[in-house]
Amino acid sequence: MARSDSHRDTLSLADIPACDAGWGAISAFALTYDGYAAAGDKACAEIANARRHDSLADLRTCLFLEQRRWHHFGDDPDEPAMAYLRELVEQIRARVAAGETR
Repeated sequence: MARSDSHRDTLSLADIPACDAGWGAISAFALTYDGYAAAGDKACAEIANARRHDSLADLRTCLFLEQRRWHHFGDDPDEPAMAYLRELVEQIRARVAAGETR
């Protein structure tokens, strides 16, 4: 699995999928951040399972782990999961629009 550097300097609005993006685009975006490298395996799971959304890093960690979860399921996310994934993407967009880029 190819992932981009989890410590990329900045995230721009152009990097974020559209609000109505499908699973393919959201999945690819999720993998531009390595939550395991950024937070550590255990903390990554704790952040995602608690659905902690306190920072841009938390949001990206949640999105990353959801991508990994659905990849391991071997299936595309169901509708409730897609709603949550799109919510994460929109919260990421809002933080980046407000100037938070890391």
